Amino acid sequence: MPPDPTPQPALTLPQLLWDVPYVGARHPGSPAVAERPGLAAGANCQLYAYAVLAHFGRVVPPLRSSDLWEDRDATRRVSTPRPLDLLLFNATDDAYGAHVGVCAGGDTVLHLCAEVGRPVVWRLAEFGARDRYRVLVGIKRVRGSHLDAGRG
Repeated sequence: MPPDPTPQPALTLPQLLWDVPYVGARHPGSPAVAERPGLAAGANCQLYAYAVLAHFGRVVPPLRSSDLWEDRDATRRVSTPRPLDLLLFNATDDAYGAHVGVCAGGDTVLHLCAEVGRPVVWRLAEFGARDRYRVLVGIKRVRGSHLDAGRG
């Protein structure tokens, strides 16, 4: 994939979004998030990705990964990632339980990583080198954003 000339959104995040701890039980729709909204108590990869998109004015309903993959209202599938697109990774091509990250430009992905315990930016090859992330299930673009124009 050729480098993307667009500035990398991950580099322009406020410190608050870099300090989020990984907490698997804090996912979209969970009782933990309903009782204590926000990221201060931590997040899983999806909750974090949606917060990053919200920081840039893109709203995604609180969908779990398989529901996100099937969604046609708020997002659409694309073949080539652009900054702020959502990428889903898994050990197989099944979207159920997939890990969700945000394209940060070029072949880099910002994600809240259970392995590291905090947000990191990895290249696509780093996902491919790990069994649980080795398959790129697909890419979703938020509808209504300026990046949603045209084919992708």
